Amino acid sequence: MATTPDAVDAPSRSGLLLSARGLTKNYGRDRAVDSVDLDIPERAFTTFLGPSGCGKTTILRMIAGFETPDAGSIVLDGRSLAGVPPERRPVNTVFQSYALFPHLTVFGNVAFSLTLRRHSNVDVAARVKRALDAVHMTEFGDRYPHQLSGGQQQRVAVARAIIAEPHLLLLDEPLSALDKKMRGHLQIELKDLQRRLGIAFVYVTHDQEEAFALSDIVVVMNKGRVVQKAAPLTIYARPANAFVADFIGAATLIPGTIVDNGVASAIDTAIGIVQCPAVEGLAIGDKAVLAIRPEHVRIGVDGLNATIRHVVFKGDRYLIEAEVNGIVLQFMADDPLTPGANVGLVVDQERAFITRID
Repeated sequence: MATTPDAVDAPSRSGLLLSARGLTKNYGRDRAVDSVDLDIPERAFTTFLGPSGCGKTTILRMIAGFETPDAGSIVLDGRSLAGVPPERRPVNTVFQSYALFPHLTVFGNVAFSLTLRRHSNVDVAARVKRALDAVHMTEFGDRYPHQLSGGQQQRVAVARAIIAEPHLLLLDEPLSALDKKMRGHLQIELKDLQRRLGIAFVYVTHDQEEAFALSDIVVVMNKGRVVQKAAPLTIYARPANAFVADFIGAATLIPGTIVDNGVASAIDTAIGIVQCPAVEGLAIGDKAVLAIRPEHVRIGVDGLNATIRHVVFKGDRYLIEAEVNGIVLQFMADDPLTPGANVGLVVDQERAFITRID
């Protein structure tokens, strides 16, 4: 929904666009969002990532004004959004279904909010052109939604959302209905558009590859709570707990006990004592998990004694599964190995990571 020009104060110059504190939402006895604290920077691409039902879309809808929090606060540009209806928030939303009007042309869909507010024809035409230019859809202005591909409809939905020049654009899994190749293409376009517009995007997805491709900041959620908020590389390489390590990318999680917490911690596991970086706050004797990703493992003559179990062709390389003392480790290889063969495996102890169980 578009906002009227006098709906909110001028944009903040502090670098912080939106702040939520204690944000809570219940549906009957089910708590969808559980006391979430969150800060969204200006001009950043922030993505909420997590499994279905974790609360990410509910947070998006509360920011947009389509849902009312049961507790907590949302402050945007220094002003509380409590009681502010959706149409008076400087926020627009791109939905999963695109929600284009089938009886209106592309031009009419994009111009809709300006027409409602009785902007002049000259102003409408100029602003629609700028919006369609931004999403590379200028030549499609006289077409109807049914004459467009899914990717083109998505671009029109974005153009309609940005024409009112919102301070914040919310996108609720807008690429989920597209095929993999089109999603990859539009991910690049969306990130490029966000940088060119210079406005904050908040994106919701359950697709980790999409989140990493698009985002400056990733907010990982589980069971209504924020589990970790960081740059994509930090989320991947330094997961806050076992859930994040398992949800993000392929990883073998090996339970163990902390036996040293010096400069590099050490954990005693079924594959032996491994010394590597660790999440802060672990003490000797604590239960923890060792996260090992395929790129942390290589074949080596003095490595762990492993038996090849499965070989999967991935197009350019082979994904190998090998068993060590009942633990299955994965690694990549240029050539296939024979199931049942014995190999030595070396774990890169500078890249493996010790994290909390929960």
